[in-house]
Amino acid sequence: MFQSFSTTGIGSLPHSDPLEACRVIFDSVDIPFWPQLPHRSFLELMVPQYSEGFPFIKIQGENIHAEKADEQAAASFYEAIDRREGFPISKEYAAGLYAFIDILKEKKQKLKTVKGQITGPLTYTLSLTDNQKKPLYFDEEMRELALELLKGKVYWQIETLRPYAEEVLIFIDEPILSALGTSTYIGVDTAEALRLLSELVNHIKTSGATAGIHCCGKADWPLILSSGIDVFNFDAYFYWDTLSLYPEGIKAFINKGGFIAWGVVPTSDIIGGVTLQGLREQLERGLSSLVKIGIPRDRLEKQLILTPSCGTGSLEINDALRVFSLLKDLKNSYVKD
Repeated sequence: MFQSFSTTGIGSLPHSDPLEACRVIFDSVDIPFWPQLPHRSFLELMVPQYSEGFPFIKIQGENIHAEKADEQAAASFYEAIDRREGFPISKEYAAGLYAFIDILKEKKQKLKTVKGQITGPLTYTLSLTDNQKKPLYFDEEMRELALELLKGKVYWQIETLRPYAEEVLIFIDEPILSALGTSTYIGVDTAEALRLLSELVNHIKTSGATAGIHCCGKADWPLILSSGIDVFNFDAYFYWDTLSLYPEGIKAFINKGGFIAWGVVPTSDIIGGVTLQGLREQLERGLSSLVKIGIPRDRLEKQLILTPSCGTGSLEINDALRVFSLLKDLKNSYVKD
């Protein structure tokens, strides 16, 4: 599926120029991904970016909420779901995607893998609220319609990227998974969270792509691993020791050929003091903890991807460049050309 120690990124970059962001990506990682540019536009934040075409969404300046749509707009949306043609993402909402495609068109041959991303259904429906500030998640009909929207965005991405690569990898970005069980999300049912995630994972795979998930923070790893994902990405800089707490789930995931994407390069303001040696030490701690629960080291390395711990969109550009430079150096310290 992937070369051992392949590198990729999560999604966001701090750039406003989409071409410059894409140059950083193609110069830095083995699996190129299209950049989300939240500093360029509010529409490129992780919830607005995938709301285009959803008739229940209203965006006014930098405010976004859901409200009842007129019957004709709603009917057109239902018909589009039935046609299963996907829901496009326009250049206004994703300038980085279009710059990315322009660069891919110039390539003389297909790449092995390219990566896209989608906001997860749990994060999407818990972040979007109606006029009464009630999250869409708690409206059963809206929750299902939002899931169909995200499926359509995924399908459109896969079909758009497919001509340029042998394999399309889609990461589901689900930061809210790390907050399940807290007082903020006390009403969220774990079984329902798994159903939403599993449905989107299955849709990615039946659409002919590889499914991954990115979750920053400490989360219910067994729940995530049971969703059918092919690639599991977590913040391995701060949470390297959490995987070994679930030996059976991790072993089963590895034995089925799953890849662990170690987000070992931090994307916080500590990046200025991080060294290559420090990153190697954190990664070695994580690998050693899994060896201790009975997973062979060579198997772990064979099914290993390296990434930043999260997107770099909140950093200064120079710090983001340092993240990708360290990522590249870390890979090279293990794999000699």
